[in-house]
Amino acid sequence: MREQPPYLRFADVLRKRIESQEWMPGDRLPSRAQLAQECGVTDGVVRRAQEVLIEQGVLEGRAGSGTYVAQSRERVRLVRSREREQVEGLPFHADMAALGKRATWESRTDGMVPAPPHIAVRLGISEGDYCVRTGYEFMADGKPVQIATSWEPYAITSGSLVVLPEAGPMAGKGVVRRMAEIGITVSRSVERPEAGHAETEEANLLGIQRGALVMRIQRTYFDDGGRPVETADIVVPTALSEIVYEVPINP
Repeated sequence: MREQPPYLRFADVLRKRIESQEWMPGDRLPSRAQLAQECGVTDGVVRRAQEVLIEQGVLEGRAGSGTYVAQSRERVRLVRSREREQVEGLPFHADMAALGKRATWESRTDGMVPAPPHIAVRLGISEGDYCVRTGYEFMADGKPVQIATSWEPYAITSGSLVVLPEAGPMAGKGVVRRMAEIGITVSRSVERPEAGHAETEEANLLGIQRGALVMRIQRTYFDDGGRPVETADIVVPTALSEIVYEVPINP
């Protein structure tokens, strides 16, 4: 068998020291230089070992402060199902209510943003056509667990009361109910999950290390004529959340 790389062996050393309670949750680890000198390894080995443990949720990095033993944190359950799309408000509300947690979110909407090529393809519009773009940060009990960026063709909602997803009488009601308000029936959604690593901006919003494991979900809503009416990129950090798909079965 091939020998483990040095950084993985050192990750095991750090993990055992944490398990033996040499460092407790919330404790700051010695600097990389200190650990390297103490253990006779290179600074690069320490860095990569810490990155592995951060991805696994054992450690957490804090910009400008150092590396800490992660506080115990329950992973939240995010359910993807047809039933979740039929409840009042956003499905995220139902997920958090089932866990006894308070669901909140922050958002920022930019109107009339030209569609980049990949979004234009997903929405079946021309590159550069205007869209309404909204970025979301979803939180459970005040802690971020998911982010998303939503795109809606401006031609569909322009001039209506639902043109801004988080403003007006239908604010926060979700895509399905907002579209129904202007006579559009959303009949299905298509989701494409793919594992990846957090980019810098994503990591900052989610409070995780850059490069930490995340699940990316590319979701698109279609009306009953097969027209895409919204598409979104959802990012879920695997250390903080788990995704569960419920598939109804007709007897």
